[in-house]
Amino acid sequence: MSEVRVRFPPSPTGYLHIGGARTAIYNWLFAKKHGGKMVLRIEDTDAERSTEESIRGIIDGMEWLGLDWDEGPYFQTDHAEEHNAAAVRLLATGQAYKCFCSKEELEARREAAVKAKADYRYNGACRDLSPDEVAAREAASAPFVIRFKVPREAGAVAFKDAVCGGIERSYQDIEDFVIVRSNGQPLYLLCNVVDDIRDRISHVIRGQDGLANTPRQILLYRALGAQPPVFAHMPLTLDLNKAKISKRSHGEVVAVHFYREQGFISWALVNFLVLLGWSPGDDREIFSQEELIEAFSLEGISRANSIFNYRKDDPKFFTDPKAININAHYLRTIPVSELATLVKPFLEQEKIWDPAYDGDKKEWFEKTLVMIRERFHTLKDFTTLGRAWFADDFTVDDKALQKNLLKHPPLKEWLPELADRLAALPEITPEEAERVARELAEAHGVKPGVPINGARAVITGQIKGPSMFEVFAHLERDKVICRLRETAKYFVVES
Repeated sequence: MSEVRVRFPPSPTGYLHIGGARTAIYNWLFAKKHGGKMVLRIEDTDAERSTEESIRGIIDGMEWLGLDWDEGPYFQTDHAEEHNAAAVRLLATGQAYKCFCSKEELEARREAAVKAKADYRYNGACRDLSPDEVAAREAASAPFVIRFKVPREAGAVAFKDAVCGGIERSYQDIEDFVIVRSNGQPLYLLCNVVDDIRDRISHVIRGQDGLANTPRQILLYRALGAQPPVFAHMPLTLDLNKAKISKRSHGEVVAVHFYREQGFISWALVNFLVLLGWSPGDDREIFSQEELIEAFSLEGISRANSIFNYRKDDPKFFTDPKAININAHYLRTIPVSELATLVKPFLEQEKIWDPAYDGDKKEWFEKTLVMIRERFHTLKDFTTLGRAWFADDFTVDDKALQKNLLKHPPLKEWLPELADRLAALPEITPEEAERVARELAEAHGVKPGVPINGARAVITGQIKGPSMFEVFAHLERDKVICRLRETAKYFVVES
């Protein structure tokens, strides 16, 4: 295989979509696998919709995902002269022509085709105008577009797609397509081909919605004297109703920045997205960066559309459950030092970060993260479900409140008593905490779970978590005792 050169060419008309991110991931992996290069090219020819904010959002999203590029970012508008020169060259070689048909004429032909229940294709009315006829219309300032002259002899555009297999499209089924608008602006079809030729792109890995353009683009490559790249068209990602995922229909959940804000680990999102349409050929779902690069191949890309399992009104899952589970796996397994670095900005944002967590309390902080991360799914959970470990202004989960506290009114006296027993200990160890909790339960004739689960509610605000005896020993002594002594406040009935 000659040098592998791929490109990711987003249009800066919005955020970085997870579908676009998946395209970038596949290109990035393929380049890394083969020691090649990835070009970042910003296709900013839509001047009205392209914004600096969108460009920054794309670059930030790529950097957050860890998808480094080797060249660029290049901007398509910087090469407008090349695009126009290519159109002029195609005119000069007789492979394109000026079309003076008006919008009204084209619409009338289209309506006639609809009435006749026939497929509409441009009929080539201006294809064979003589030089004198063209000159006369230009002299009259008649507006025109430039169309590519598709061969009219018997034949077809045939190519082997690395995912979809052999594809063939007859010349007769391809109309003479527009490559330059009447305002003189070249269309995407031409710009994209010219840019790929200049950037020496060897493989075009993109979504199957680009497959319809491929035969026309191959014609342009050949007309411009270039060898077409290898095409690999990935399956689309659809929702449960088999519709394409989009911000209009699905909201922010399809934007990369949403996952960053919700507390995803960037590589966890990469790991999830790569599985939307690709398989390693076995049952593996969790990959390190090195493992994924080694395992990735175009042959592993499915032809079938992938499903983004998102239910818009499901309060339990704010995105695809598989994505959440993969992220939770990384929360549980990454080195605690790395986790601490990732959690810090979320605590800072909530104003519950203590600078001592980077100093004298670093060991305590990291042990806390290890204790509580088992049940968490995102980095944000450390500021919500885990808030009681870092702040006193936390909310007690309603289930924990009702089931483990209010269901047992005597706890408003028993838990302060437990606080006194703990306060009398020279040191609160897990063993001593267990002993005094069980002795308290025995003294009041209840199962140990009653005071232990009640203590969990008032100390951590949660219904589940690490061993309460470990919690008694690990959380600051004053916090444990104070929270137990304030149990009565949860039994106050508001008037």
